[in-house]
Amino acid sequence: MSRTEWAREFFQKDRFASKTTGITIVEAKGDYAKCELKPNENHMNAVGAVMGGAIFTLADFAFAVATNTPERHVTSVTSEISYFARAKGDTLIAEANCHKMGKSVCFYTVEVKDNLGIHVANVSVTGFLV
Repeated sequence: MSRTEWAREFFQKDRFASKTTGITIVEAKGDYAKCELKPNENHMNAVGAVMGGAIFTLADFAFAVATNTPERHVTSVTSEISYFARAKGDTLIAEANCHKMGKSVCFYTVEVKDNLGIHVANVSVTGFLV
């Protein structure tokens, strides 16, 4: 079973991200993950833009997919998000990349763009290997 297949099966149990929010896992390999969200009216704020919480949920889930493997479980300790622009495309894409994987702590950045290439947000995450 590939790492992507394992992640899709394992994270079906994450009902909020996969069922309620509708995030899909595109790819998981090594210490990397790519996830997507196709926002609908349930993801919008009062001015018609994608709610910041939906963007953060996508980034947080990409971090979870990148860090959790059959051999390792990680929980986030701190996360900081910076919003850059309003998404204009119909799909949000989050890519989580590892910058440091230690024995008990890891550091990742998650870049969120839309399918038009607009850089929507960055998230910095420190995780703890449990």
